[in-house]
Amino acid sequence: MQSLWMVLAAFFFATMAVGIKMAGADFSAFELVFYRGVISVVFMGMVLRSRGVSIATKYPLMHAWRSMIGVFSMTSWFYAIAHLPLATAMTLNYMSGVWMATFVIGGAVLYGTKTSSQGLLMGTVLTSFAGVILLLQPSLAENQLFAGLIGLLSGLGAAMAMLQVAALGRIGEPEGRVVFYFSIGTLLVGLAGSLWTGFTPWSSVRWQSLAWLLPIGVLATLGQWTMTRAYSRGSTLLVANLSYLGIVFSVGFGLLLFGEQITPRGWVGIGLILASGIAATVLRTRTLPDAPAEDH
Repeated sequence: MQSLWMVLAAFFFATMAVGIKMAGADFSAFELVFYRGVISVVFMGMVLRSRGVSIATKYPLMHAWRSMIGVFSMTSWFYAIAHLPLATAMTLNYMSGVWMATFVIGGAVLYGTKTSSQGLLMGTVLTSFAGVILLLQPSLAENQLFAGLIGLLSGLGAAMAMLQVAALGRIGEPEGRVVFYFSIGTLLVGLAGSLWTGFTPWSSVRWQSLAWLLPIGVLATLGQWTMTRAYSRGSTLLVANLSYLGIVFSVGFGLLLFGEQITPRGWVGIGLILASGIAATVLRTRTLPDAPAEDH
Protein backbone atom coordinates (compact mmCIF):
# COMPACT_ATOMS: atom_id res chain seq x y z
CA MET A 1 0.00 0.00 0.00
CA GLN A 2 1.67 3.18 -1.24
CA SER A 3 0.28 5.35 1.58
CA LEU A 4 2.34 3.36 4.08
CA TRP A 5 5.41 5.22 2.81
CA MET A 6 4.16 7.98 5.13
CA VAL A 7 4.49 5.70 8.16
CA LEU A 8 8.17 5.36 7.31
CA ALA A 9 8.44 9.12 6.72
CA ALA A 10 6.87 9.87 10.11
CA PHE A 11 9.31 7.52 11.82
CA PHE A 12 12.30 9.03 9.98
CA PHE A 13 11.29 12.59 10.92
CA ALA A 14 10.68 11.68 14.56
CA THR A 15 14.03 9.89 14.79
CA MET A 16 15.73 12.87 13.14
CA ALA A 17 14.13 15.08 15.80
CA VAL A 18 15.82 12.94 18.46
CA GLY A 19 19.15 13.70 16.77
CA ILE A 20 18.35 17.41 16.66
CA LYS A 21 17.50 17.32 20.36
CA MET A 22 20.82 15.64 21.16
CA ALA A 23 23.04 17.71 18.86
CA GLY A 24 21.17 20.94 19.62
CA ALA A 25 22.88 21.05 23.00
CA ASP A 26 26.15 21.90 21.24
CA PHE A 27 25.25 23.22 17.78
CA SER A 28 23.04 26.16 16.78
CA ALA A 29 19.94 25.66 14.63
CA PHE A 30 21.74 27.20 11.63
CA GLU A 31 24.66 24.79 12.01
CA LEU A 32 22.35 21.80 12.13
CA VAL A 33 20.52 23.06 9.05
CA PHE A 34 23.85 23.44 7.25
CA TYR A 35 25.18 19.97 8.12
CA ARG A 36 21.82 18.45 7.24
CA GLY A 37 21.97 20.24 3.88
CA VAL A 38 25.50 19.09 3.05
CA ILE A 39 24.66 15.44 3.71
CA SER A 40 21.34 15.65 1.86
CA VAL A 41 22.87 17.24 -1.25
CA VAL A 42 25.49 14.49 -1.48
CA PHE A 43 22.96 11.74 -0.75
CA MET A 44 20.33 12.96 -3.23
CA GLY A 45 22.96 13.77 -5.86
CA MET A 46 24.08 10.14 -5.75
CA VAL A 47 20.49 8.89 -5.93
CA LEU A 48 19.61 11.09 -8.92
CA ARG A 49 22.78 10.10 -10.75
CA SER A 50 22.15 6.38 -10.16
CA ARG A 51 18.64 6.78 -11.56
CA GLY A 52 19.72 8.87 -14.51
CA VAL A 53 17.58 11.85 -13.44
CA SER A 54 18.95 15.22 -14.54
CA ILE A 55 19.19 18.01 -11.99
CA ALA A 56 18.39 20.59 -14.71
CA THR A 57 15.02 22.27 -14.16
CA LYS A 58 12.83 24.65 -16.12
CA TYR A 59 11.41 26.11 -12.90
CA PRO A 60 14.30 27.52 -10.85
CA LEU A 61 12.21 30.30 -9.28
CA MET A 62 9.60 27.84 -8.03
CA HIS A 63 12.33 25.72 -6.46
CA ALA A 64 13.91 28.83 -4.93
CA TRP A 65 10.64 29.91 -3.31
CA ARG A 66 9.95 26.39 -2.05
CA SER A 67 13.44 26.21 -0.59
CA MET A 68 13.22 29.61 1.09
CA ILE A 69 10.01 28.96 2.97
CA GLY A 70 10.91 25.32 3.59
CA VAL A 71 14.25 26.23 5.17
CA PHE A 72 12.55 28.92 7.26
CA SER A 73 10.18 26.25 8.57
CA MET A 74 13.01 23.77 9.19
CA THR A 75 15.24 26.25 11.02
CA SER A 76 12.34 27.29 13.24
CA TRP A 77 11.53 23.67 13.93
CA PHE A 78 15.12 22.79 14.81
CA TYR A 79 15.23 25.71 17.24
CA ALA A 80 11.96 24.61 18.86
CA ILE A 81 13.19 21.02 19.21
CA ALA A 82 16.33 22.21 21.00
CA HIS A 83 14.40 24.40 23.46
CA LEU A 84 11.10 22.59 24.02
CA PRO A 85 10.05 19.06 24.99
CA LEU A 86 10.28 16.86 21.90
CA ALA A 87 6.55 16.06 21.72
CA THR A 88 5.66 19.76 22.06
CA ALA A 89 7.98 20.87 19.26
CA MET A 90 6.79 18.04 17.01
CA THR A 91 3.12 18.78 17.62
CA LEU A 92 3.52 22.50 16.88
CA ASN A 93 5.24 21.69 13.59
CA TYR A 94 2.45 19.30 12.62
CA MET A 95 -0.06 22.14 12.85
CA SER A 96 0.62 22.82 9.17
CA GLY A 97 -2.70 21.13 8.31
CA VAL A 98 -4.55 23.55 10.58
CA TRP A 99 -2.68 26.50 9.06
CA MET A 100 -3.86 25.28 5.66
CA ALA A 101 -7.44 25.40 6.93
CA THR A 102 -6.73 28.99 8.01
CA PHE A 103 -5.55 29.78 4.48
CA VAL A 104 -8.76 28.33 3.03
CA ILE A 105 -10.88 30.45 5.37
CA GLY A 106 -8.78 33.55 4.63
CA GLY A 107 -9.14 33.01 0.89
CA ALA A 108 -12.90 32.61 1.21
CA VAL A 109 -13.16 35.87 3.18
CA LEU A 110 -10.84 37.71 0.79
CA TYR A 111 -12.70 36.67 -2.36
CA GLY A 112 -16.17 36.74 -0.85
CA THR A 113 -16.87 33.04 -1.44
CA LYS A 114 -18.54 30.67 0.96
CA THR A 115 -18.30 26.91 1.26
CA SER A 116 -20.38 24.44 3.27
CA SER A 117 -17.25 23.46 5.22
CA GLN A 118 -16.15 26.98 6.12
CA GLY A 119 -17.79 27.04 9.56
CA LEU A 120 -16.46 23.59 10.41
CA LEU A 121 -12.96 24.58 9.27
CA MET A 122 -13.11 27.60 11.56
CA GLY A 123 -14.06 25.25 14.39
CA THR A 124 -11.00 23.07 13.77
CA VAL A 125 -8.74 26.14 13.81
CA LEU A 126 -10.15 27.43 17.11
CA THR A 127 -10.00 23.94 18.66
CA SER A 128 -6.39 23.52 17.57
CA PHE A 129 -5.30 26.80 19.12
CA ALA A 130 -7.08 25.89 22.35
CA GLY A 131 -4.93 22.76 22.27
CA VAL A 132 -1.82 24.89 21.75
CA ILE A 133 -2.61 26.90 24.88
CA LEU A 134 -2.98 23.72 26.94
CA LEU A 135 0.15 22.15 25.42
CA LEU A 136 2.35 25.20 25.94
CA GLN A 137 1.25 25.94 29.50
CA PRO A 138 4.24 24.17 31.13
CA SER A 139 6.56 25.81 28.62
CA LEU A 140 5.17 29.26 29.42
CA ALA A 141 5.76 28.62 33.10
CA GLU A 142 9.40 27.88 32.29
CA ASN A 143 9.86 31.08 30.25
CA GLN A 144 9.83 29.21 26.94
CA LEU A 145 7.27 31.46 25.26
CA PHE A 146 9.70 32.50 22.51
CA ALA A 147 10.52 28.89 21.62
CA GLY A 148 6.81 28.10 21.55
CA LEU A 149 6.13 30.94 19.12
CA ILE A 150 9.01 29.77 16.94
CA GLY A 151 7.47 26.29 16.96
CA LEU A 152 4.17 27.74 15.76
CA LEU A 153 5.99 29.56 12.96
CA SER A 154 7.58 26.29 11.87
CA GLY A 155 4.11 24.85 11.26
CA LEU A 156 3.07 27.98 9.37
CA GLY A 157 6.16 27.77 7.18
CA ALA A 158 5.49 24.09 6.50
CA ALA A 159 1.96 24.92 5.36
CA MET A 160 3.29 27.53 2.92
CA ALA A 161 5.97 25.16 1.66
CA MET A 162 3.53 22.36 1.01
CA LEU A 163 1.60 24.63 -1.37
CA GLN A 164 4.74 24.95 -3.45
CA VAL A 165 5.51 21.22 -3.25
CA ALA A 166 2.05 20.52 -4.64
CA ALA A 167 2.58 23.06 -7.43
CA LEU A 168 5.89 21.45 -8.42
CA GLY A 169 4.24 18.04 -8.44
CA ARG A 170 1.46 19.25 -10.72
CA ILE A 171 3.91 20.48 -13.34
CA GLY A 172 5.71 17.14 -13.35
CA GLU A 173 8.91 17.79 -11.42
CA PRO A 174 10.42 14.46 -10.23
CA GLU A 175 10.24 13.94 -6.47
CA GLY A 176 14.02 13.42 -6.23
CA ARG A 177 14.74 16.72 -7.97
CA VAL A 178 12.38 18.59 -5.63
CA VAL A 179 14.18 17.15 -2.59
CA PHE A 180 17.60 17.85 -4.16
CA TYR A 181 16.95 21.57 -4.70
CA PHE A 182 15.45 21.88 -1.25
CA SER A 183 18.66 20.36 0.11
CA ILE A 184 20.72 22.96 -1.78
CA GLY A 185 18.61 25.73 -0.24
CA THR A 186 19.09 24.14 3.18
CA LEU A 187 22.87 24.07 2.70
CA LEU A 188 23.10 27.71 1.54
CA VAL A 189 20.86 29.20 4.21
CA GLY A 190 22.48 27.10 6.93
CA LEU A 191 25.92 28.23 5.77
CA ALA A 192 24.93 31.91 5.68
CA GLY A 193 23.36 31.72 9.13
CA SER A 194 26.32 29.83 10.59
CA LEU A 195 28.81 32.34 9.18
CA TRP A 196 26.74 35.11 10.76
CA THR A 197 26.42 33.50 14.20
CA GLY A 198 29.74 31.62 14.09
CA PHE A 199 30.57 27.93 13.76
CA THR A 200 31.06 25.90 16.94
CA PRO A 201 34.60 24.39 17.07
CA TRP A 202 34.30 20.62 16.90
CA SER A 203 37.04 20.34 19.55
CA SER A 204 34.59 21.76 22.12
CA VAL A 205 31.68 19.54 21.09
CA ARG A 206 30.69 16.30 22.81
CA TRP A 207 31.16 13.17 20.73
CA GLN A 208 27.45 12.30 21.07
CA SER A 209 26.52 15.50 19.22
CA LEU A 210 29.09 14.87 16.48
CA ALA A 211 27.88 11.30 16.06
CA TRP A 212 24.36 12.53 15.28
CA LEU A 213 25.31 14.85 12.39
CA LEU A 214 25.39 12.13 9.72
CA PRO A 215 22.18 10.37 10.87
CA ILE A 216 20.34 13.72 10.97
CA GLY A 217 21.13 14.38 7.31
CA VAL A 218 20.34 10.84 6.17
CA LEU A 219 17.11 10.59 8.18
CA ALA A 220 15.92 14.00 6.98
CA THR A 221 16.56 13.04 3.35
CA LEU A 222 14.85 9.67 3.72
CA GLY A 223 11.92 11.40 5.41
CA GLN A 224 11.56 13.94 2.59
CA TRP A 225 11.89 11.23 -0.04
CA THR A 226 9.40 8.77 1.46
CA MET A 227 6.95 11.59 2.25
CA THR A 228 7.07 12.86 -1.34
CA ARG A 229 6.63 9.32 -2.65
CA ALA A 230 3.68 8.71 -0.34
CA TYR A 231 1.87 11.82 -1.56
CA SER A 232 2.64 11.20 -5.22
CA ARG A 233 1.48 7.56 -5.17
CA GLY A 234 -0.98 7.17 -2.32
CA SER A 235 -4.32 8.56 -1.22
CA THR A 236 -3.80 12.20 -0.22
CA LEU A 237 -6.33 12.03 2.62
CA LEU A 238 -4.95 8.79 4.08
CA VAL A 239 -1.35 9.91 3.72
CA ALA A 240 -2.03 13.27 5.38
CA ASN A 241 -3.62 11.58 8.39
CA LEU A 242 -0.86 8.94 8.64
CA SER A 243 1.66 11.79 8.88
CA TYR A 244 0.38 12.51 12.40
CA LEU A 245 2.05 9.30 13.52
CA GLY A 246 5.14 11.51 13.78
CA ILE A 247 3.62 12.99 16.95
CA VAL A 248 3.01 9.51 18.37
CA PHE A 249 6.60 8.47 17.67
CA SER A 250 7.97 11.68 19.19
CA VAL A 251 5.90 11.26 22.35
CA GLY A 252 7.35 7.78 22.77
CA PHE A 253 10.90 8.97 22.15
CA GLY A 254 10.46 11.86 24.58
CA LEU A 255 9.25 9.56 27.34
CA LEU A 256 11.78 6.79 26.77
CA LEU A 257 14.93 8.71 25.86
CA PHE A 258 14.60 12.07 27.61
CA GLY A 259 12.29 11.29 30.50
CA GLU A 260 9.97 14.10 29.41
CA GLN A 261 6.73 14.09 31.35
CA ILE A 262 3.55 15.40 29.75
CA THR A 263 0.96 16.90 32.09
CA PRO A 264 -2.70 15.87 31.84
CA ARG A 265 -3.43 19.26 30.26
CA GLY A 266 -0.63 18.64 27.79
CA TRP A 267 -2.16 15.29 26.77
CA VAL A 268 -5.50 17.02 26.26
CA GLY A 269 -3.75 19.69 24.16
CA ILE A 270 -2.03 17.10 21.98
CA GLY A 271 -5.35 15.30 21.57
CA LEU A 272 -7.15 18.48 20.52
CA ILE A 273 -4.42 19.37 18.00
CA LEU A 274 -4.41 15.84 16.57
CA ALA A 275 -8.20 15.70 16.27
CA SER A 276 -8.51 19.17 14.76
CA GLY A 277 -5.63 18.51 12.36
CA ILE A 278 -7.23 15.32 11.07
CA ALA A 279 -10.65 16.98 10.83
CA ALA A 280 -9.17 19.98 9.01
CA THR A 281 -7.43 17.64 6.55
CA VAL A 282 -10.67 15.79 5.81
CA LEU A 283 -12.68 19.00 5.39
CA ARG A 284 -9.95 20.67 3.32
CA THR A 285 -9.68 17.67 1.01
CA ARG A 286 -13.43 17.78 0.41
CA THR A 287 -13.29 21.51 -0.28
CA LEU A 288 -10.07 21.34 -2.34
CA PRO A 289 -9.70 17.88 -3.90
CA ASP A 290 -6.14 18.67 -4.96
CA ALA A 291 -5.10 19.81 -1.48
CA PRO A 292 -1.33 19.83 -1.13
CA ALA A 293 0.88 17.59 0.93
CA GLU A 294 2.40 18.22 4.32
CA ASP A 295 6.03 19.26 4.45
CA HIS A 296 8.82 18.90 7.02
